[in-house]
Amino acid sequence: MTEPFRGVIDIDERESTPDWTPYLQPVAPDGAPNVLYIVLDDVGFSAMEPWGGLIETPNVNRLAANGLTYTNWHTTALCSPTRSSLLTGRNHTTNGMACIAEATSGFPNAHGHIPFECATIAEVLGERGWNTYLLGKWHLCPSDEMNLASTKRNWPLGRGFERYYGFLGGETNQWYPDLMYDNHPVDQPALPEDGYHLTTDLTDKAIEFIRDAKMITPDKPFFMYFAPGAAHAPHHVAKEWIEKYRGVFDMGYEVYRDVVFDRQKRLGIFPESAELSPLNPYVGESSVDGEPWPPLDTVRPWDSLSEEEKRLFCRMAEVFAGFLSHTDHEIGRLLDFLDETGELENTIVVLVSDNGASGEGGPNGSVNENKFFNGIPDDIEENLRYLDELGSPATYNHYPTGWAWAFNTPFKMWKRYNFEGGVADPLLVSWPRGITARGELRHQFLHATDVVPTMYDLLRVDLPATVKGYPQVPLEGVSFRSTFDGDDVPTPKESAFFSMLGSRAVWHRGWKAVSVHPTLSGWGHFDRDRWELYNTDEDPTECHDLAAQQPVKVQELVNHWFHLAGRYRGLPLNDRTAREVLADPSRPQVAPPRDRYVYYPGTAEVPESAAVNIRNRDYTVAVDVLVDSADASGVLFSHGARFGGHALYIRDGRLHYVYNFVGTTVRTVVGASPVPTGDVVLSAVFVRDGDAMPTTGTLSLYVDDEKVGEDRIVTQPGNFSLVGEGLNVGKDPASPVTSEYPGTSPYAFTGGAIKAVIVDVSGQPFFDIEKEAMAMMARE
Repeated sequence: MTEPFRGVIDIDERESTPDWTPYLQPVAPDGAPNVLYIVLDDVGFSAMEPWGGLIETPNVNRLAANGLTYTNWHTTALCSPTRSSLLTGRNHTTNGMACIAEATSGFPNAHGHIPFECATIAEVLGERGWNTYLLGKWHLCPSDEMNLASTKRNWPLGRGFERYYGFLGGETNQWYPDLMYDNHPVDQPALPEDGYHLTTDLTDKAIEFIRDAKMITPDKPFFMYFAPGAAHAPHHVAKEWIEKYRGVFDMGYEVYRDVVFDRQKRLGIFPESAELSPLNPYVGESSVDGEPWPPLDTVRPWDSLSEEEKRLFCRMAEVFAGFLSHTDHEIGRLLDFLDETGELENTIVVLVSDNGASGEGGPNGSVNENKFFNGIPDDIEENLRYLDELGSPATYNHYPTGWAWAFNTPFKMWKRYNFEGGVADPLLVSWPRGITARGELRHQFLHATDVVPTMYDLLRVDLPATVKGYPQVPLEGVSFRSTFDGDDVPTPKESAFFSMLGSRAVWHRGWKAVSVHPTLSGWGHFDRDRWELYNTDEDPTECHDLAAQQPVKVQELVNHWFHLAGRYRGLPLNDRTAREVLADPSRPQVAPPRDRYVYYPGTAEVPESAAVNIRNRDYTVAVDVLVDSADASGVLFSHGARFGGHALYIRDGRLHYVYNFVGTTVRTVVGASPVPTGDVVLSAVFVRDGDAMPTTGTLSLYVDDEKVGEDRIVTQPGNFSLVGEGLNVGKDPASPVTSEYPGTSPYAFTGGAIKAVIVDVSGQPFFDIEKEAMAMMARE
C-alpha cells in the first residue's frame, strides 16, 4: 500500500466511505511515450549502412533518417555486462556482471545477479503505468538459475517484465531455439522445413503482446526490450537472404575496410585526418612468462589465403550479412505495425549493438562455434566441406576474425577487448514527436550506462529512493538529452570505466588509456601490463600511442582506473581461458553434485548447466524400460545436439549409443543382439583411459548384465554447448545428436514405456547394473 487509506470505516459498510486510491493500478501521465529498445548482438560498428557499412539495413536507415545517429557511444565489450547497463543505468561491475552470466565468480563484481538495489527500467516504469515486454535474449541470470527447479527471481518476470518470450542464455540455435514463455519452456511453433526462424517468431510475439494490451487500454504506453539473437553466432538464415550478398564481399576484409572507411569519412562519421588502424597490431606482444599473443586473436592476411579459403571466408560474410538484413526486415515489420496503429510517432526507439563484432570464430572461422568453448581449434578443411551448408541447420557457424576486424572498421580488435573495436558501437535514437532534429550525426562520447538516465529524463521519471523495498544505488550514467539540440553541445560525460576478461581501459575528458592484455589468455601479472595512451579527440581510431611521450598522463589515468574500480566494484580481474571460466568448479549449482541422477519421461528438458556432468570422467547411462514390442524404436536418452552430445537409442531392434564429438566425429556403438521384450535395463558404460583431455576410453553396451557391444570413443573436454539443448528422456527434440535415428523429430521412443534413466558418475566399476537400477528406483 503506497498511499494511506483516507476513507471512513464504521461498523456498517453502508455508513462507511470507501477510498480506492491506495489500490488503484499505476497510470502513466497522459501522452507518455512508448519506449522500444532494439538490442542487436555482436553487430559491430561498421556493418550497418548508417555507420558506413555495406550490409543493407533499410529499416535501420529509416530510423536514422528520423532521428539521431551516434558515432561515439560505448559498451562494455561483452553482451551480459552491456545489457545490464542498458537496463539499469549502472556500470556492469556494480551490477555484478563483470562477464557473461555463464561465467560468474563469487565476488561482488561478477556474481551474475543484478542487485535489486540496481532496479531495471522495467521495474521502475512498470510501477508507473507502463506495460513491460521482453522479446528474445535475456542473458542476465546465472547458469544455476536457468532451470525449472531454481528461483525465478532473476528471470525477466522477476525483474519487472510482465511478459516474456525468448531464450535465457547468451545464444541459441535460430532454427531450433531454446524457447521460454514467461516462466516455463515451450516448444517452437513450427520447424525450419515449415519456414520457422526465431527472429520472425519474436517479431510475431512482439506485435501480439502490444495488440493484447492496446485492445483493452489504447492509451497505455509500453516499454519493450526487443533483443533478437542476431547477429550473434550461430549465423542462421534462409538461403534467399544469403544469396542477396553473393559476390559482395569478394574484395576481402582488408579492401572492405578501405571502402568502408572512405564512406565513413564522406558521411562525416570521422574527420579526414583520421587513420585506419593496422592489421594484427599486437602479434609481437608476449606475457612476462614468454607466452605469445593468442593465435585465435589474430587475423590471417587476405593475400595469404588460398582461393578456396577466400571463397569460404566470403561465404561466411555473405551469411552474416543475410542474417543481419533479415533481422532488419523483421525490425521493419515491427516498425510498420507501430506506424499503422499510430504508435510510432510517440515511440522513443533506441537501437544499439551490445558490443563489437565477435572474434570467437578465430582466424579460420567455424562451422561449430562450440569448438571455441572447448578449446579445440577449427579445421579449415572441415570448414570447407560445409561451404554450401553455411547458415543452414547443419552448421553452427561463425565468420573468421578478419571479418570481425572489418565489421569494426576503422578500429582494431573486437568483442571482449577494450580497444575501440570491442566497445565503440552503434547507437541510434528516434522519437518523431520529441526530437526535432532528423537524420543528423552526434559525436559526443557516451556509454551504455547513459541510456537509462536519458530515458528517465525524457519520460520525466525520477529514480525512486526505493524499488520493491530495496534502497537504490544511484545511477552511474548521465542523461544525454542535451545532445538532441546539436552536435556542438559538450559531451555530458566526464569519465568511463572499462574492464573485461583482463582487458582494461579508462576514458577521461578526451584521453583514453588501455592495457595491452589479451582476454581469456591466462597471462595474469596485471601489475606488469603495458598501457597505451590516446588523445581520442584527435585520434579516434587509436593509431598513435602517446604513452612514451606522456608517462605522467598514463600513470594519472591508470590511477583513475583504480579509483573507478573502487567506486564500481571493478576488482578482482579474471583472464582465465574460456574453458576454465565456463567450467569453474566453485560455481554454485541448483543442487549439490551427486553420484547418481535419475531422470523421467514426460518432463521438461534439463539444461546442461543443471544436468549431470559427464565431462572427463567415467559414467553409466542406464535406462529402465518395459519393451512390449519387437518393433520398439526411438530415443531412450539424449543430451546435447548435432554440434556436440550423446544419446542411447534403439534402431532396427538393436541398442545403439552415439557420441558426437563437437560435431566433427560421430561414433556409434551397436549392440550385437536384439533387444528383448519385457522389463530390461539398457545401459551404456564409459571407462576412460586416464586424465588426458580430450578423454579417450571404452564404451560398452549392456542389455541387463550381458555385454552386447563395445568400441573406443573420444569425449569432449567442455560443454556440449554454451547454452541451449539439454538432457531429454524418450526423445531428442530440435537439432538431433545424430542423423541416423529412426522416424522423425523428436525421434520419440515407441514400443514400450520408459520408467526412468539413471546416470551414474561415481567412477565405481560396472557391476550388475540391473540390480543397481532397481535399488535406485526403489529409493526414488
